[in-house]
Amino acid sequence: MKIVTDQSFDQERAFYGEEGLVVRDCAIDGPADGESAFKECRDVTVESTLLNLRYPFWHDAGLVVRDATMTEACRAALWYSRDVTIEDSRLHGIKALRECDDVALARCDVDSPEFGWMVRGARLEDCTVRGEYAFMRSSRLRLRDVRLEGKYTFQYTEDVVIENSVLDTKDAFWHAHGVTVRNSVIRGEYLGWYSDGLTLINCRIEGTQPLCYARNLTLVDCQMVGCDLAFEKSEVQATVTTPIDSVKNPASGTIVAPCVGELVMDDPRARGVVVRPARACA
Repeated sequence: MKIVTDQSFDQERAFYGEEGLVVRDCAIDGPADGESAFKECRDVTVESTLLNLRYPFWHDAGLVVRDATMTEACRAALWYSRDVTIEDSRLHGIKALRECDDVALARCDVDSPEFGWMVRGARLEDCTVRGEYAFMRSSRLRLRDVRLEGKYTFQYTEDVVIENSVLDTKDAFWHAHGVTVRNSVIRGEYLGWYSDGLTLINCRIEGTQPLCYARNLTLVDCQMVGCDLAFEKSEVQATVTTPIDSVKNPASGTIVAPCVGELVMDDPRARGVVVRPARACA
């Protein structure tokens, strides 16, 4: 095991092809402005290190990153890598994670536009994520205790489970397939359009026109706050514990709610049924 400590490296491919390497208390930074510091590495650990240059972790396997800072200048930090663990780190460059397999993040702060595209098998726990289009076309995602901010998240994703999280996002889960969200808050407009197999359990849903044009949509004991024109053209089975502002032309299924402010059924092809007490919303 080779250990490198307390040094700065700015040359091109500074550690290219290394195996069994530990880099600790170092900086990937300097006037030479070299990129791809850890390209094609195996079984490398990087700890307490500043990464201020481009493309540091490409085509790596068995990578561990702890207490690292990837700055805004650290673009496209992790691509085409597998078996990656990132803990207690800051990922602040654009496109920080893409086309990777089996990545685990814990206690990380992510501020990265286009984060997590086409990733297969990512686990995030106790993380903060900010960025537009996060997790585009990714699969096998598992998120727990995640706070996410950004537009257009989880589009075209497959096999996703999210628990105990807060998602502040617009157009989330468009065209997503096989997604389950439990015990979470989802804020934003146009949630889950064109999804297939989206299941929301004990969630709080906030925002206009949610859950339209969806197939195999299920809500179990969810709250809907400020949700108008919901479920348009959707195949839905839903139990909602709060009043719904309005429901429009559900394609099929049953929606159970304490009351609905307005039920719009002006499409003869809409066969969904709303079950509610015979009273108006307060």
